[in-house]
Amino acid sequence: MTKNIVLIGGCFDILHIGHIKFLKKSKSFGNYLVVLLEPDENIKKTKGDKRPIFKLKERKETLESLKFVNKVVIVPKYANHETYDRLVSKIKPNIIAITEDDPIKDKKSIQAKSVGAKLKIVKKYKSLSSTKISNFLGF
Repeated sequence: MTKNIVLIGGCFDILHIGHIKFLKKSKSFGNYLVVLLEPDENIKKTKGDKRPIFKLKERKETLESLKFVNKVVIVPKYANHETYDRLVSKIKPNIIAITEDDPIKDKKSIQAKSVGAKLKIVKKYKSLSSTKISNFLGF
């Protein structure tokens, strides 16, 4: 069987139902799901000093335990656009899946085209975000 690789990325700090639905839907586009996982340093830079709640090793293990995740790739610390471009080129996905509100949708569209992949947009499941959950818990 040929691998039909689907690539997604994110922090996946406090795993919640929105993440699960996104992961499952993304996997439905192919038969091999690769998750680019942001390291702690990148999350602190974008979400603040109190994040992530769960460290990289814990987040990676959690994702790897899900039956619909085939591989987790750690993004290098302080990655820039060129770093992501190199990762996408190395993985060579058939599909790049994103949520409808992805702030760098245009960049990911360019990455998809650069490797001959399709960009699939997944409708966002309305649930509490990791940020709202962490704020609620007082982190």
